[in-house]
Amino acid sequence: MTQMTSDTLEVAVRFAVAALGGLAVGIEREWSVKRGRHTPHFAGIRTFLLLGLVGALGAELVRSGPGAAGAMLFVAGSLLIVVAYAITSRGGDVGGTTEVAALIVLAGGALAGMGRLTIASALFAITTLVLVQKSLFHTFVERIRSHELLAAVRFAVLALVIFPLLPRGPFGPPPGMRPQELWALVLVFSGLSFVSFLALRVVGLHRGYGLVGLLGGLVSSTAVTLNFSRESRQSLHLGRVLGIGVIAACTVLPLRVLILIAALNPAVGVAAARYLLPPFAAGLVAAGLAWRRNDPKTIKAPIPRNPLRLGAAIQMALAFQVVLSIMGWMGTRFGSSGTLTSAAVLGLTDVDALTYSMVKLGGGAALSSTAAKALAIGVLSNTVFKAGIVLAVGRGSFRSAAASGLAVLALSSLLALVLL
Repeated sequence: MTQMTSDTLEVAVRFAVAALGGLAVGIEREWSVKRGRHTPHFAGIRTFLLLGLVGALGAELVRSGPGAAGAMLFVAGSLLIVVAYAITSRGGDVGGTTEVAALIVLAGGALAGMGRLTIASALFAITTLVLVQKSLFHTFVERIRSHELLAAVRFAVLALVIFPLLPRGPFGPPPGMRPQELWALVLVFSGLSFVSFLALRVVGLHRGYGLVGLLGGLVSSTAVTLNFSRESRQSLHLGRVLGIGVIAACTVLPLRVLILIAALNPAVGVAAARYLLPPFAAGLVAAGLAWRRNDPKTIKAPIPRNPLRLGAAIQMALAFQVVLSIMGWMGTRFGSSGTLTSAAVLGLTDVDALTYSMVKLGGGAALSSTAAKALAIGVLSNTVFKAGIVLAVGRGSFRSAAASGLAVLALSSLLALVLL
């Protein structure tokens, strides 16, 4: 009896999800007609709700009853939608959005009837969102320029076609060259350029680079620093806003490391908080002061026309690979004199690798303290390394703006290590 009740409840939930999904899409379609945005559709609230139930009923019949009847029910629903589109298109309305939405509701109802409730719910939600945001999509398409669309297609080819075809490696002497990882760096650098371009289009030069720096710091603050340093050579008038972007990216790093290590090893995370929170707070202050000093009225420059900057991305990736190879050779040749020295060397180029290695080190209280200090030293050495990139590659006001912010970050890290 209990098993029967449980099965009945499960089936009821499946049918409820199918009905609610159809109801949500139906409400949007009915609303679009009431707003005068579309001519009347073949299906409204009730029809979409029933289509969801038809899909669920067909799946239930396939699962527990005559499977042929369930398949015929699904085919009948599909034919109804196709015939409705044929009739509608004869009247000159060849849009087909409502009919496609009806097919999705039918399929979503079938998924719900099969017990795939998460997928069905996501499908219903995405469909409703796409229908509601029609004006947003049309506005977005109207604002796209030909070179932007071409850049997006090129990036898709680079990421989805070329990247999987490259060998993993390694090739050559240790640490060796890994073509796939090297191309991943190219994608990171060109992707940052593309995201920067989009941000500049949306929020303008004054805020765009700062926003990209903040978000890019979640992926690779070193990549942001190298990318913006190179950009400063070509756009001297944007030096201060590029500097703000670098400060924002480097400010995110201590917090990102702290969250990651706390999730993987809470004991090390607690011990590392006193070393990593001060540079994060200092970075926020430095970025805020740099932002206040920046005058958006002085920034009057055209947005770059090359969103990807693939050539520059390849050059930066190769340079980064050379640095990694030199660092790997030095580590193999000279070794290290303990955990903290190793952390300083590894932190120069790969803080994430250092973070993962410290997860295994933090076993007891003493080891957790050592791992926490090693992380802080790695973040400090990484900040110093990025300051070197700024001074060596950057130009103009960017160097002073970014270097001063990184100096504040490095000093706060050093004081935290010495005093806490």
